Amino acid sequence: MTIAVKQLSKRILIADDDPVLRDLLTNAVRKEGYEAVAVDDGREAYRMLQGDGDFRAGIFDMMMPHLEGLDIIRYMNTEKRLQRIPVLLISSEGDLHLMAKSFSAGATVFLTKPFNLEQFQTTLRILLTNKNLPSSRNAPGKEYSQ
Repeated sequence: MTIAVKQLSKRILIADDDPVLRDLLTNAVRKEGYEAVAVDDGREAYRMLQGDGDFRAGIFDMMMPHLEGLDIIRYMNTEKRLQRIPVLLISSEGDLHLMAKSFSAGATVFLTKPFNLEQFQTTLRILLTNKNLPSSRNAPGKEYSQ
């Protein structure tokens, strides 16, 4: 008897309103062997997740038009099919309160701007390979609220 094992998606959703950074992230994701699906704001990321939750990970900028990165994570908390997707949140602010708020909302890892390509690639590899990272989005009682 053979057991079918579902293959993890090779697609990574990237949402960032800065076209230069979005292109850098897209190229870095592709260099790691993944398919980048890039959108330019939080609303588009929300629409992508509503229609298709088959992503290996999400990379979201904290501050974007329409919906911020934390808003997207909070939405993901409400959908069981999206709770398994690890999220890298990127922000130009690196204060501890914001980091704690991000992890509490369900971000898996946090990266502060400015960063270099090597820092991003290392963080991405941690996001994609470390099965022991906590996923607070799976904790009971996490609900979407603004």
